[in-house]
Amino acid sequence: MKLAILGGSFNPVHVGHLYLADTVLAAYDYDRVILVPTYQSPFKFGASGGSPAERMDMLAASIAGDSRLAIDDCELRRKGISYTVDTIADIVRRYRPTGKPALVLGDDLVQDFHKWRGADDIVKNADIIIARRLLSADMVFPYPYTQLHNEVMNISSAEIRERILNNGNWRYLVPHGARMIIEDRGLYRFPPRAYEDSPTLALLVRVEEAARSLISQSRFTHSRAVALLCSDLCRRFGLDPRKGYLAGISHDICKSLPEQELIDMAERDGGGISKLEQKKPSLLHARAAAVLLAERFGVAPATPLSQTSPETAPATFPADVLEAVRLHIGGGMGMGSLAKILFIADKIEVTREGIDPALRDLSETGSLDQLFTAVLDNNVAYLRSRQVDISEGTLRLLDAMHKKDSL
Repeated sequence: MKLAILGGSFNPVHVGHLYLADTVLAAYDYDRVILVPTYQSPFKFGASGGSPAERMDMLAASIAGDSRLAIDDCELRRKGISYTVDTIADIVRRYRPTGKPALVLGDDLVQDFHKWRGADDIVKNADIIIARRLLSADMVFPYPYTQLHNEVMNISSAEIRERILNNGNWRYLVPHGARMIIEDRGLYRFPPRAYEDSPTLALLVRVEEAARSLISQSRFTHSRAVALLCSDLCRRFGLDPRKGYLAGISHDICKSLPEQELIDMAERDGGGISKLEQKKPSLLHARAAAVLLAERFGVAPATPLSQTSPETAPATFPADVLEAVRLHIGGGMGMGSLAKILFIADKIEVTREGIDPALRDLSETGSLDQLFTAVLDNNVAYLRSRQVDISEGTLRLLDAMHKKDSL
């Protein structure tokens, strides 16, 4: 196997690093590029940021599924100052490549290459590929090398760290996997999550990818619109926007499952199957979604979901998220604020046609209960116009909300 080596601090890894590796693979006949994070470069001291373990995690999350790229932690295991001459010898010994490996250098390193320990041995034991990092074309390198005619991506890890620190635009300069780790772990002084039990970005992405694979494209488009409106309404009413997004993106995740599977899943929440649900099992997709969230993406509560309280629900899926998803079709007595928000968003999100503009106006001006009652009223009226069966629980809820408004 023909190998190329690309070293760096990767603190954090950014799209420029991976684009460079991809360019080397496309330009030459190497089978794999080995990414080697340094423990401490002899020319870079005091770079703040991710620990070795965190930098490895970001790299691994950024190249998932790409068998053309490998990560080697030899310099991290050796600790101390990292010398490239030692790394090349170590990789040749363990990987046994076909021919000499290539060493990819940025042209910003060329000027000081003669200062590197064992520079002559490096050139003897590896083919040098010099990539463009600087806009200047002037370069003097007194050793054999191959010039990589790559595009210059003017990105640096130091600049990204600075942008994160100053709340600048950085999120799409790093691979998505690295971004999730930076945000969820608060690296480079990224602001911590505002709510203690807020879902992680990694969890949101896992659930969203599952939803996209399990439901139709049109249903997914609806779900994402619901997630965005949920997030916006949570922000407006003082709730955690991430919880709102999670509830919205997952509420229809079981919509396409066969009826018997919906029944089997719903029976696991301890709530029994109503006559209306027996008549129309598709209504169980909400309860099934709550069960799926608890079982696949979190730790299922020890007690039935219908009896779970916020104090006993798993930390990764607080009870209010499970409640919101479970009740999004017809609501329920005593439902909490997040459940009301999901019910609202599901009924009036922007991709739905024929929505009374007054309801969308009220979403920007009214109280949560005013908005919820208006949307519930509208939904019940619509179902009655279509002669659709309405659950007794929904009708009791509507009556209770009107009595509350009259007080």
